[in-house]
Amino acid sequence: MSEQGEIVNKVANSGLVNIDVAEFRPKGKRLGIDLKDFLYEGLILKEKDFREQVENLNVGIYENTFVYLYCSTDAIVPLWAYFLLTSKLEGVAKKIVFGSLGELELVLFHEKIQKFDFSDYKDKRVLIRGCSDVEIPTNAYVELVQKLKPMVKSLMFGEACSSVPIYKKVKSQK
Repeated sequence: MSEQGEIVNKVANSGLVNIDVAEFRPKGKRLGIDLKDFLYEGLILKEKDFREQVENLNVGIYENTFVYLYCSTDAIVPLWAYFLLTSKLEGVAKKIVFGSLGELELVLFHEKIQKFDFSDYKDKRVLIRGCSDVEIPTNAYVELVQKLKPMVKSLMFGEACSSVPIYKKVKSQK
């Protein structure tokens, strides 16, 4: 409390700039396509049947979504099969990747962080928020540190009430 008995918000007055990493997560539906569903008995790719299934794929459900392609069985799937599916979805889905949902998230965060203009954080005291309602790939934090360290005065992780110092620029001596 101050001398007059009013409550002072020291966090608000600290000059800390907060970054919520969850804001780098693009909004939109994520959908996976399991190639096992296109395989004969879930194991064998028959080219003619596969091409027919891809041709008849209802791409409408993938419009403006983020799609990840994978195969949940131990089948040997030729690379061209993923290419064919990608070609069918290109221009319909927002993004298509090979891999898991986690790998899709990794790519989406990476792209967003790389395109973001961090110049507003120059010479600021920055706190990267630690808690989130969404799952955030650890690599997103790693990339943020790499982007921010060269320009910020200090970098912290956590919450304003209990942060962990990550980096503090050394004051140049004159």
